[in-house]
Amino acid sequence: MDSQSKLVEYDYSVAKLFTYSTLVLGFIGMLIGVILAFQLAYPELNYLIGEYGTFGRLRPLHTSAIIFGFTFSGIFASWYYMGQRLLKISLAEHPFILRLAHIHFYLYVLIIILAVISLLMGITTSKEYAELEWPLDLLVVVSWLLWGVIMSAMVGVRREKSLYVSLWYYIATFLTVSMLYVFNNASVPTYFISGLGDWYHSVSMYSGTNDAMIQWWYGHNAVAFVFTVPIVGIIYYFLPKESMQPLFSYKLSLLSFWGLIFIYVWAGGHHVLYSTAPDWMQTLGSVMSIILIMPSWGSAINMFLTMKGEWQQIQENIALKFMLFASTFYMLSTIEGPLQAIKSVNALAHFTDWIVGHVHDGTLGWVAFIIIAAIIHMTPRMFKREIYSRSLLETQFWIQTIGVVLYFSSLWIAGITQGMMWRATDEYGILLYSFIDTVNILHPYYVIRAIGGSLYLIGFTLFIYNIYKTITCGKVLEKEPVGATPMQRG
Repeated sequence: MDSQSKLVEYDYSVAKLFTYSTLVLGFIGMLIGVILAFQLAYPELNYLIGEYGTFGRLRPLHTSAIIFGFTFSGIFASWYYMGQRLLKISLAEHPFILRLAHIHFYLYVLIIILAVISLLMGITTSKEYAELEWPLDLLVVVSWLLWGVIMSAMVGVRREKSLYVSLWYYIATFLTVSMLYVFNNASVPTYFISGLGDWYHSVSMYSGTNDAMIQWWYGHNAVAFVFTVPIVGIIYYFLPKESMQPLFSYKLSLLSFWGLIFIYVWAGGHHVLYSTAPDWMQTLGSVMSIILIMPSWGSAINMFLTMKGEWQQIQENIALKFMLFASTFYMLSTIEGPLQAIKSVNALAHFTDWIVGHVHDGTLGWVAFIIIAAIIHMTPRMFKREIYSRSLLETQFWIQTIGVVLYFSSLWIAGITQGMMWRATDEYGILLYSFIDTVNILHPYYVIRAIGGSLYLIGFTLFIYNIYKTITCGKVLEKEPVGATPMQRG
């Protein structure tokens, strides 16, 4: 680092805005998730506020709020924080880029508001993780391209010659999501073609099996390049910073990077096993999913080995505790996914709650924990105040960890029970159980899932309160902390 770069005063105005939206949208998304969990356990809760409170209206709102609201807000907040530091520039030095970054935030918020309104009204394409109609899709494309321009501009004016691996992960996220979103959301506005229907209504450009294959190529890679690649980029920055330990192996981080990039894009076929999709594509999806264990575990092992000889730090450092537990959940999720992609296992698991358990093991245990850890690290450095309460963070950590374990373990049991009951036959080959039999027997597990989700929401609420108190009345820091994030003992 040259002497000039040491004098850089970073501009955190946009990082702060995205941090606020991370907290707000995280709370909203998790609250809706808890409501949905209780609706599944107690169906009469579907009708408390008419059509706007039904499972069908709230479920796409929940997934969109968590994926495109909470997660992307955390990704953008981390980018505008770490991007400046890794490139050794300040947005304040480049007013045009800073202005674009503010436009990026406010356009993003506008899209979120319009998405909430349209989904609550039932305006949806009915495609998983791609529910928004074409006018909003166009706004999403503009917002995403704007981030790409900002990213490219920041890289272009950088002082730091080399690009740290976290930046590789962010660049890959931008490029791949661009391709995925455009191809899957390609649609035909019906009103302008036929004169029928509402002006905002559209139909997919694809049909039948082709639509399913494109959808799950997109759907699984939305998990890959939203829930995995940028999140790995985040931990590769914050783990060494928080622990003051160099990344164990830079080469391993790059090998894992290229493995994730080249293998993940082929794994989506495992979502259409036992369908009309070509058999070669189903087999390719299964094989690539199993191979995916290597780069996934390569990243996780790199994280653990970074702490080699320094494990005592997690006794006091709660941000590290979140990151390392997240890495454990990541390993669990990335062995479970390939297992479910094996055809014989998928025959049992498909359409069951085991799949839902797998998804939430990754989102709650891996993605959310990493974003929480990033906010813990960033907040004192952006606002120049110590974290308000260490004990609140400790309490939050254990409440949320218990909540995650209750959530996915109850759904593992529920899912395997479902699969076994659906397949059970008597000596004449007649099904032993009706569908409602499985619904009735799963009720206790749905209640446990709802309790686990409630605990997680309680923990996140404590986190919001802690960050709010940190910003408003945390102990003022005279200089930026190096290494472990400072926390008040109260």
